[in-house]
Amino acid sequence: MLSFTCDYSEGAHSLILKRLADTNMNQEPGYGFDAYSESAREKIRAAVNIPYADVFFLVGGTQTNATVIDSVLKGYEGVLAAQTGHIAVHESGAIEFGGHKVLTLPSHEGKLDSGELEGYLEQFYADGAWEHMVIPGMVYVSFPTEYGTLYTKQELTRISEVCRRYKLPLFVDGARLGYGLASGACDLSLPELARLCDVFYIGGTKVGALCGEAVVFPGKAPAHFFTTVKQHGALLAKGRLLGVQFDTLFTDGLYMTIARNAIERAMELKRLFSGIGIPLYIDSPTNQQFPILTREQMYKLEGKVQYEVWEALPDGRAITRFATSWATTVEQIDRLREIFLEL
Repeated sequence: MLSFTCDYSEGAHSLILKRLADTNMNQEPGYGFDAYSESAREKIRAAVNIPYADVFFLVGGTQTNATVIDSVLKGYEGVLAAQTGHIAVHESGAIEFGGHKVLTLPSHEGKLDSGELEGYLEQFYADGAWEHMVIPGMVYVSFPTEYGTLYTKQELTRISEVCRRYKLPLFVDGARLGYGLASGACDLSLPELARLCDVFYIGGTKVGALCGEAVVFPGKAPAHFFTTVKQHGALLAKGRLLGVQFDTLFTDGLYMTIARNAIERAMELKRLFSGIGIPLYIDSPTNQQFPILTREQMYKLEGKVQYEVWEALPDGRAITRFATSWATTVEQIDRLREIFLEL
């Protein structure tokens, strides 16, 4: 059966598996103090063009979001996010479980609007009773968003300016960062993104690694961040496993090379749907595509193709999600085309 359910269905890139095997018997310190992790940090600092950046390796996306947000916010603060944001919808209340409310704002194809963000903050502090409320302490955005869309350089710059005006740290969730940067619609470079935010992470789980995310603080990390990582169960004793993976991903441009594969296959997917008359819910320039399927089409796909049902529509159709990955092949796209033509 073909699977387009997500971008982490496969294991890891073969070069990562080879490197893990080649270094397997080398003895190294734990908790990210190994030589591979340090090498990966230096390569990431070079990639973001910030030689003093603090870089940490955490085990997964939810742990990373919960840990970063908890480390930045005070106990009485919440985090602002789009109502469709990952932390607001698909993380099982992990942020609230850590004691911080997710304060949601309208979503525009998955994105926050800088004007609405500023309007919210102005209205919040104009309320004489604001100290009785959850105080906004940071802003969270995803790049790409949950709908595969991208912030332009201008959009992210304006959000960053609002955040700095109100002294709010800006956190960019980069679980799919490679797929955003590799998109032909992206007008941001990695160094530019790094300078517009206060913390972001480079997703590995969804972009070729077995697991792991690289958290980057362009300035200094919050005090005792390492301890906070451990409190949240996001620290591997065998930190070398993450270090080796990111060291490999950031050698010879591998991270971006494999991310571009996902984009190329996704554009083929988009052309496939458009060519056979299946409408797309949104014009996504990244690896997530959202075709609108009828009940009959979904019924006929059962047992042949796996995908996500994103949202049911009143007329019985459904917005679905088909995701490509670093490992998706031309042959898989061709087979999917054959299946749809047989419906």
